[in-house]
Formats: sequence, structure tokens, C-alpha cells
Amino acid sequence: MAKERNLLDKFFLFLKGLAMGAANKVPGVSGGTVSFVLGFYEEMIYSFRKINYKALLLLINGRFKSFYNYTNATFLLLVFGGSTFSYFSVSLVLDYLLVTYELYVWSAFFGMILGSIYYISKDFENWNTKNIVSVIIGVSLGIAISFMSPAKENNNLWFVFICGIIGVSGMTLPGLSGSFILILMGNYVLLLVDSVAVLFKTLTEVFTGDFSFMDNEERIHYLEIVATFTAGSVFGLVVTSHILGYVLKRWYQIVTAVIIGFIAGSLGIVWPWKKEVYKMENGINMLDAKGNKIIENFERYFPDFSNKETWIAIFFIAVGAAIILLIDKYGAERKEYIDE
Repeated sequence: MAKERNLLDKFFLFLKGLAMGAANKVPGVSGGTVSFVLGFYEEMIYSFRKINYKALLLLINGRFKSFYNYTNATFLLLVFGGSTFSYFSVSLVLDYLLVTYELYVWSAFFGMILGSIYYISKDFENWNTKNIVSVIIGVSLGIAISFMSPAKENNNLWFVFICGIIGVSGMTLPGLSGSFILILMGNYVLLLVDSVAVLFKTLTEVFTGDFSFMDNEERIHYLEIVATFTAGSVFGLVVTSHILGYVLKRWYQIVTAVIIGFIAGSLGIVWPWKKEVYKMENGINMLDAKGNKIIENFERYFPDFSNKETWIAIFFIAVGAAIILLIDKYGAERKEYIDE
């Protein structure tokens, strides 16, 4: 499953990691869908599965080169290097665009997911009863999650650990947005906004030689939350990748059919025409650590076709779908080139 790559291939893999990292940060958009469409999903699952007992023994025994090769570390470093870099670069641009051109950004995402459904299903020819039922189950699950009401924030460390396990699912399960799941679990702001802000501030202080944060109980608790969430995410990645690797190997068509349905059902999450519903307490908007209103959910509505913005948004839906089709065309041409 591990692939030999030249320098250009490694550069493009890093860019794919950028795209996945940006997608993971946006509630409603799945990094797993990006990896599926960009053609490195199965290798990613394969690489996660290699983080196991054998890998641990290689590491303990000092066989670092064998450990590096066994875990397909070049692939993991490029993908996660791209994802991490994206968090401090591409995703910041994306944050700006979501604030400034929200309707058009969501329209592009909607178009990309429509294109993704075509991309995944175009080569899926075995539409028997079992697979059709699997698609319906996937659609139903996607729609159900789209319209669930969020829970209240919970900073209990055991719950935070579970959030890490479930939240990382956006990387391993196409169509499932980890960020949106964290909104439903009530901990999106706590884990991906407030805790990240505290971690960044703490790291900045440490680099300047300021360790005064160690006397701040609230700051220490936030750092405990970050560590617990990270541990849950790593545990979730390893466990879910082993489960997915097992089911993909034995029931590939059924799993693919469920994924197609799930991505289709998740279209409700990225429906462009919606407005935020903010969390309130006693009639007052609640704010996160940065002073921003906390989004509780979304209220969806149908577009007004007499409005010029609606047609611009439809244009961006077409652009989003076209991007996926171009990626598909590039992948097909590159495969033909390699085969020759």
C-alpha cells in the first residue's frame, strides 16, 4: 500500500495535507472526504494501522530506520506536516473568507461535495439491493447528524478524551465532519478555540522564558484539556483506522456505498443558505475566549432566486464541482502516464 514517490509527488502530497487540514477545521467539511477524493485515503488508513505493537517494539529496540519504513512515516509526515502548516496558514485565510464571503465559500464547499459524490460513485457499478440499502443507511445517518441539536459544554477530562476519539473521525470517515461533531457534543469552542488560544499563548511565553503560567490553575486546566484531547485523538486515529482497515478489506463495496450515502446526507451541513444560531444564556449572547459569539447551530432556508447573490452562489457551486472534476481528470491522466 505504501508508494514510492519522487520529489514532485511528495510536494503534491504535502499540498493534499494542506487541503485536508483546512477542511478539518471547518464545521461541516470532512477531511476524510478530501483524502478520499484526492486519492490517499486508503494509504492513510493503511499507515495508521501500522502504528501498532510491532512498531512500538521496533522503537523500543532502537531500530529507528525499520520503524520509519514500517510505519510509512514519510507519508504521515508529509500529510500531517501539511495539515499542521494549514492550521496556521491556509485555514486562517479560510477563516477570513468565511467571515467576508460566507455564502460563496459555503457554496464552493457544497459544489465540491456534490462533485465528490460523483467522483466516488462513478466507478461503483455493482448497484445490487445490499449496496442500495447501504447507501440509504448512509444518507439517513448523514441527514440525522445534520439536524441534531448540540449538547452543553463539558470540560470533564473523560468526556474530553471521548471528544478526541470522536472528533478525529473527520479524518478517517469521509462525510463526517469532526468539527461539526464537536459542535454537537458542545465542546467545539472549548477544544478548538479557547484551548488552542491558551496553548498558543503558553508556548509563546515558554519561548520567552516566562513560566508564570504554572501558578495559574485555570491555565493548567486548559493545558490538561489540550493534552487529554490530543491523547483521545491519537487513540481514536489508531483504533478507528484498524476497524476501518478490517471492514474495508472484507466489505469494501458495502462500506463504499455507506460512504457515498453518508457524504450525500451530509450536504445538509454545508447547505450554503443558512444563518448562525448563537448560544445564549438569559437572553445574552455567550462569548468564547476571543470575545466572539459562540455558534450553537444553523438555521437553513431556501434561496431567493430574484437575488443576484443567489446566482453568484450557484456559480460558486459549479466552480466547486468543477475543481473536483479537474482533480479527477488529472488523476486519470497521471494514472495513464504511469501505466505507459
